[in-house]
Amino acid sequence: MKKIGKVSSLLRYPVKSMQGENLKQTIITEKGLLGDRSYALIDIKSKKIISAKNPRKWPNIFKYSSSFLEEPTLNKIPNIEIKLPDKSVLSSSQNNINEILSKNFNSDIRLSSNVPNDAKLEGLFDDSILDVIMPKGTFFDIGIIHLLTTSTISKLEELYKEGDFNINRFRPNIIIQLDSKEKDFVENNWIGKKIYIGEEVILKIKQSTSRCVMTTLEQENLPKDINILKTIKKSNDGKVGIYADVIKTGIIKIDDSILIEE
Repeated sequence: MKKIGKVSSLLRYPVKSMQGENLKQTIITEKGLLGDRSYALIDIKSKKIISAKNPRKWPNIFKYSSSFLEEPTLNKIPNIEIKLPDKSVLSSSQNNINEILSKNFNSDIRLSSNVPNDAKLEGLFDDSILDVIMPKGTFFDIGIIHLLTTSTISKLEELYKEGDFNINRFRPNIIIQLDSKEKDFVENNWIGKKIYIGEEVILKIKQSTSRCVMTTLEQENLPKDINILKTIKKSNDGKVGIYADVIKTGIIKIDDSILIEE
């Protein structure tokens, strides 16, 4: 095995497609970071999961943020609070939370931690709205853990100097700060390999992460920028970062060393 770097950031998103939380440490379970995408908003009419992948229908969801009121455990997913664009705050324990959210989104919706059977969402791909089938029993799009390296971000910044490639555009779970100062899409060469994080966790890299319109959308302190996605498509076939499956569960924390099998 070869040491390649360390964990520089850990991020969790309690509600799908909302802004999330920065963590100092977390538990990696068989379904990813404990508490990640534990909740989602469901469109009552279509019965589909609400996602920023369809900005025509849900243009403002990135303006909402979510956080746990207490740290999740393996036996309990606690209540959350949701900060609205007007800075007011809701608790998932409120009886009228769905009423307030429906009014804000101008559509009948409900907050849920129960994944529907055959859960799906709508995504905008090349100007077409398509259904995306989600992994069974989860609110994830495809992979359960998303990793991204500082090398990839540095390469994108080099290619499009006017662009703001803040990591929030990509919604990763784990940011890897490489020991190497290389500026390249190094993750492309990791597919199928195992990586070892800290003293316990082992992940297997499943596939590259194909990017969509979400990377271009306006967020707090980030402007809308369609050239972000154009740069990704032109330079790396539309892919940034990697998805991983969990081989061995455990605790990871900031500054944990990361090794990869050679």
